[in-house]
Amino acid sequence: MDASFVALETRSSPMHIGSILVYNPETAPGSFVRFKDILQFIGARAQLSRTMRQRLVRVPFDLDYPYWVEDPDFDLEYHVRHVALPQPGDWRQLCIQAARIFARPLDLDRPPWEFTVVEGLDNVPWVTPGSFAMVTKVHHAAIDGMSGIDLMEALHTLRPTDPPPNQPDTWKPERIPNPIELLGKSYFNAVTNPLKQLEVAAKAAPGLAKAIKGLVVKDFTVSADMIAPKSRFNRAISPHRVVEGRSFKLAEIKAIRALAEGAKVNDVFLAIIGGAMRKYLLAKDDLPKKTLTAMAPISVRASGEKGDMGNQVAAMIAPLGTHIEDPAERLAFVFSQTANSKAMSDAIGARNMTEMSKVSPALFMALGAQLYTRLGLANRGVAPPFTTVVTNVPGPPVPIHFAAARLESMMGLLCLTDGLGLGHVVQSYCDEATIAFTADRELLPDPDFYVKCIEDSFSELLAATAAATAAPKPAPKVKSAPKAQPATKAPPAPKAPPAPKAKPAPKAKPAPKSRPAQRRAAAKAKPA
Repeated sequence: MDASFVALETRSSPMHIGSILVYNPETAPGSFVRFKDILQFIGARAQLSRTMRQRLVRVPFDLDYPYWVEDPDFDLEYHVRHVALPQPGDWRQLCIQAARIFARPLDLDRPPWEFTVVEGLDNVPWVTPGSFAMVTKVHHAAIDGMSGIDLMEALHTLRPTDPPPNQPDTWKPERIPNPIELLGKSYFNAVTNPLKQLEVAAKAAPGLAKAIKGLVVKDFTVSADMIAPKSRFNRAISPHRVVEGRSFKLAEIKAIRALAEGAKVNDVFLAIIGGAMRKYLLAKDDLPKKTLTAMAPISVRASGEKGDMGNQVAAMIAPLGTHIEDPAERLAFVFSQTANSKAMSDAIGARNMTEMSKVSPALFMALGAQLYTRLGLANRGVAPPFTTVVTNVPGPPVPIHFAAARLESMMGLLCLTDGLGLGHVVQSYCDEATIAFTADRELLPDPDFYVKCIEDSFSELLAATAAATAAPKPAPKVKSAPKAQPATKAPPAPKAPPAPKAKPAPKAKPAPKSRPAQRRAAAKAKPA
């Protein structure tokens, strides 16, 4: 899977992922962070991430997967850059600058990452004056969403005053192997690959049998909704990018789950994006009648693989309900479809799906990826079976710091490829949730309109939630009215209890034993 991202790399589709991070320096000494401080901070913590100082070495003719080698020419100042926004320095300018940076391919003869510090955020309304941003780019061959979080942990601290690591840096550069050595390794791997294929097939057999059984007993279904119709985003892409995003209160995202019992936060994000895509395509008179779908990555990274590089992900297909106008009905549809897809993934085994990709012959995989791009097959109807990507990356639940500056906000960025011109990253950090997108500028030329569609879709779901939670409140009042009517007729009933108390008659029964006794009692009563 890592090698496939290298094979898909072209000028028009650089295969890196990243983020826009905004930092507030008020927690730093003197409320100021110098670029020199940033270089020193990253250099001191580079030993905590294997990604930082390793470069790719490709085998001649792509006869084998590329190899990771400790870069003998590592230069930190090449990888960390510094720019400033022109005036007025608003949010739109930051997004434009980030899109330009993100559109440029990485140099794969060096460790495949770049960080660009951006100053001059003077007119971003929610940003404290003096804050700076950082646009990050890391090749997808090196990290997936979860290992990207590991890289974030390596480059951040919980407290602004936390010292650098106290263990010595034992990193050593390596010699770059020559083509003859690489070809020798590729020959050995080609010989052993059939054995690996048999091993993976043996591991996958129980999962496939379980999947067939689940299909027969209807634990899940294979629905036509899982195959997306062609859309404007499923064409060959240009080298140009647009990026945008919005943050929402995480508590409100969680509250929307009440619209569909059992729904998860990820279902809410999918329903918001489905509503946004519906609004955008309706405005363009380009909305297919059938629902659009998203590919949602599933992390299969085990706890012992936390620090490992590369990708440990499988995928599931999630229909977005773009054919449904009502937001509550759309969320219920998305929840039912994701539950079905999860059942299918569980039956096959998400880990098995990942392992199967590891035994694909490198040569054929690389040739297939290059032919797909060079022949423009995405424009000839050969496109992925999904419309977009929606990847959910959980961020830290507490504030973290970089070079003593507090991280205020984070927004994820994705790589695109032919047939996939729009991708989304949903991310949480502390009490906020961000929905961001990366798109080809030719296929989505108006990011400000699409981000407005995201806001409107969220607002509709939130309003539907408020209406649904408010609706049951008058119901008890209506039901209590009939019960109150008997209560008004029954005041005599409360008065009835005194009747037993006022039963002097039973107590007086012994008195009227005889008429003379009554007369004597009356005579005695007169003096009293």
